[in-house]
Amino acid sequence: MIKNKAVNESAYLSELIIHGIQEKKGNDIVRLDLRNIHSSIADYYVICHAESSTQVKAIASSIEEEVYKAIQQDPLRKEGLEHGEWILLDYVDIVVHVFKTEKRDFYGLEELWGDAEMKYYKSA
Repeated sequence: MIKNKAVNESAYLSELIIHGIQEKKGNDIVRLDLRNIHSSIADYYVICHAESSTQVKAIASSIEEEVYKAIQQDPLRKEGLEHGEWILLDYVDIVVHVFKTEKRDFYGLEELWGDAEMKYYKSA
């Protein structure tokens, strides 16, 4: 029963994150379900990209605002805010990657986690 609650909380948090991305029109939003992958460090990765560093930063800020407004939770760690090319927000069970387009293409996280179940979302 407790595990089910944690899974539901992770899924809910991922939906809040995706909504934050959609609010700032993030591109090609995908949620990778890593729960059935033995070596994963999180339940989900949420990945998107934007055309400019300004938009990358705006998306990260929107995610933080949406999550805090709903459940009063800040990310455990944030990285990449100074350059805005790849911002990582670590919510423990969910890791968010907001890329500038060319960085997403270069790193190809979706290919690295090819065994994960992927769910795609439209930009708002």
